[in-house]
Amino acid sequence: MKKRMKKKLKDTVISYLFCFPAYSAFAVFIFIPIIWAFVLSFTDYSLLTFGESNFVGFDNYIRLFKDPVFLKSLLNTLYYSVLYVPTTLIIGFIFALMLNDDFPGRNFFRLAMFIPVIISMVVASIVWMLILSAHPTSLANRFLSLFGMPPQGWLSNPKLAMISVAVVMVWKSFGYKMLLYLAAMQNIPQELYEAAEIDGATGWKKTIHITIPLLKPTTFFLLVTSVIDSFQIFTPIYIMTGGGPGYATTTIVNYLYQKGFQEFEMGYASAISYILFLILLVLTFIQKKGFGKEELY
Repeated sequence: MKKRMKKKLKDTVISYLFCFPAYSAFAVFIFIPIIWAFVLSFTDYSLLTFGESNFVGFDNYIRLFKDPVFLKSLLNTLYYSVLYVPTTLIIGFIFALMLNDDFPGRNFFRLAMFIPVIISMVVASIVWMLILSAHPTSLANRFLSLFGMPPQGWLSNPKLAMISVAVVMVWKSFGYKMLLYLAAMQNIPQELYEAAEIDGATGWKKTIHITIPLLKPTTFFLLVTSVIDSFQIFTPIYIMTGGGPGYATTTIVNYLYQKGFQEFEMGYASAISYILFLILLVLTFIQKKGFGKEELY
């Protein structure tokens, strides 16, 4: 009995030793910063007065909802999310449907649709910034000139800037959604489609009554992750517009970066990060309730 207990204890210690590096990395780079940021959100800590801070209670959070720039960044983030999330899901689903059928060159087209996903975000942002330049000779404005339309300031026009960023991000990410939808479609039993054909169902009816309902778990996963991604957008806006013109494309994360790493108000920036966390938590909960637990498994 003692021998067995010693062996069990030894196995337990060895297993924890194997897990120790991963747990240590998690604690140092994720858990401790999360707790530290929560503490900082109740202080006026600034990098300019390194080591000195005062407890201010909920002042940072109260200030947030009186800050017109933060409220503008929140609306901009919601606007971007509305532009990006449904569009990328719908386009990903449509391409998955088309590329699920067997035809010559199918693998080539699958690869072509997925390539933008693996391109560096920085590289993609720089290339699209050149394509969408306000100069009449830019690629986008040359395309407009073919139809006799005047050149546009895609990234300098407050009405077009956010739409332009959303278009770039849809192009960049729809291939990932397509790939997951493709994988899910190939797991749907063919017997269901064959039975539907016997009953006289058309291709459209099979999509509506078989494919879409059986893809609900995949759609839920993609919807949740897409909403989270849309609220965390930073790199393309930082490179392409810098949050402008004015504050037309400033999102929550861009404003967080500005406050924390340009104005060095780390306490205020930490409060912004926790408000973002709460927003995402509520949105995820609403989406889960909307789909229904029984439909996700």
